[in-house]
Amino acid sequence: MNSSKKHIVLWFFILCLGGIYAQSPENSTGYSLTYDSAYDLAFAGKTSKANSILGNLAKEQPQNTKVTALWASTLSWKGNYDQARNEFNKVLSADKKNREAWISAIKNELYAKNYATALGLANKALVNINDDTELVRLKDLAFQNVQGISYPKNGWYNVDSKITTFGKAKKKMDNAGKPKNEVASQNKENSIRKTPVTEEVEKNRVAVNSSVTVFDQRFNPITSSSISFKRQTKFGSIIPRLNFSSRQGKNGLQYDIDMYPKIAKGFYAYVNYGYSNSELFPNHKVGGDVYYNHKSGVEFSGGGRFINFATRNVKSITNSLGYYRGNYYFSLRSFITPGEEAELTKASGNILVRKYLKDAENYMGLNFGIGFSPELRQFSSGDQLLAETLLYIESQRLSFEYQFTSKNNLSAYRTNVGVLRQEQSFAPGTYFYSFSAGLTYQFNF
Repeated sequence: MNSSKKHIVLWFFILCLGGIYAQSPENSTGYSLTYDSAYDLAFAGKTSKANSILGNLAKEQPQNTKVTALWASTLSWKGNYDQARNEFNKVLSADKKNREAWISAIKNELYAKNYATALGLANKALVNINDDTELVRLKDLAFQNVQGISYPKNGWYNVDSKITTFGKAKKKMDNAGKPKNEVASQNKENSIRKTPVTEEVEKNRVAVNSSVTVFDQRFNPITSSSISFKRQTKFGSIIPRLNFSSRQGKNGLQYDIDMYPKIAKGFYAYVNYGYSNSELFPNHKVGGDVYYNHKSGVEFSGGGRFINFATRNVKSITNSLGYYRGNYYFSLRSFITPGEEAELTKASGNILVRKYLKDAENYMGLNFGIGFSPELRQFSSGDQLLAETLLYIESQRLSFEYQFTSKNNLSAYRTNVGVLRQEQSFAPGTYFYSFSAGLTYQFNF
């Protein structure tokens, strides 16, 4: 082979290598800038390298939802929850049937402890993808956390091994939301603890409350306080409580207990009993509701209240309608209290709007009510027990609540302020105002 032919062959070989190199560009990580290589890196635990490659690909291919979704997942794994949320929103706006993106988007909010947002996403996902087992599981998980029922810190994200991600069925993930090395570590820890991934952690909580109410006329200030103990179990929570009140120169105690037993999937109940031998409280009070939480985020309840005073009994029918949307919770509750005559039947209502902040333990809310609820604490004027007449007079009330937790989340503080406009029981058509403020401290152990 003469010299000119050798040069032609050499140049041809160099050009071929250049073509191969051009087809597999690399960045500073030293890895190919392709989706497949990023996928392999991501699920080998090399999240940072995968994130770098996917970030570049997402900029070059903004319409490629597969790339954006995986990039969003790596952002979530790195703790960049807000940026991950933005990218998941882009994917789901373009493809509302993307099951894997819905799953990862919900888990992103669970990692961030934005449980109300996770619940809202799960409800939206189930509107577009009906009766999906994993979406229902994540919805139930978010709902339980919104209710204050926490799951094991690790292991909750384990799912059926049949789930695949981002269209690559040949590479089945051990987990939809964490790299393999992290999943293996978590599975090992769960095996040691022998804790089912859907079992709730049993925990205790003590809460102490103190409040004061002042009036613009006639009545002296009322002070109230309570201490409660909450025991959370896998069957539901139990909350015994001791209430104390000082009103118009008299003191009284009430023994109270709340229970929230589970009934079936989507169903739970509320049961209450209270006893007191003080004239400041009813002798006996019994209440109960059955709740149903629909996958759309709507919650229904129905029940009743029975209150036994010294000289009469009060019976009320109650129902509520609640709705979770994003970080917000809306609730409407009504009470119907029949009188001895048809015209004495009264109805009262209460509207609650609550916005959850970083999790279910941090929130602010606004409460507005009309009519008199049989659940409100009553007070006396001289020798007259107003508790027996307040159900049939006009009143309006507005209150604001705010709760926040300590840095370690072991303690929580709740403050509330409110104003009440109420008709005088002894002078129909005239009104007085009361202003109240309270503080609650609670800690877990």
